[in-house]
Amino acid sequence: MKGSSMNTHIGKITIENDVVSKYAGSVAVECFGVVGMAGVNVKDGLVKLLKMDSITRGIVVKMVNNKLVLDFHVIVAYGVSVLAVADNLISNVKYKVEEFTGIEVAKVNVFVEGVRAID
Repeated sequence: MKGSSMNTHIGKITIENDVVSKYAGSVAVECFGVVGMAGVNVKDGLVKLLKMDSITRGIVVKMVNNKLVLDFHVIVAYGVSVLAVADNLISNVKYKVEEFTGIEVAKVNVFVEGVRAID
């Protein structure tokens, strides 16, 4: 597992990418209009809604120039503005992940993989 790290006056702190993706995923599914994370089967081109226990598969965490880059593959609710959902997700995730990790988030990419009606 790769991790994101920072040096402090008392030593080096490393946060595994899995931890960042799990936290970012929990923040993302709380955002208005996000139904859940999407798992994409590259072989078949199928998209499926992931359960909460496998939420990290819909998120890719990378470290570029000592800053985090997060890619989200999401399924949004039918009838909501995709732009509003994406803006809300980006701002919430950026703020909360920076607060949680202490590492700057350079970019949050949102890939809408599907739309689903909510009862």
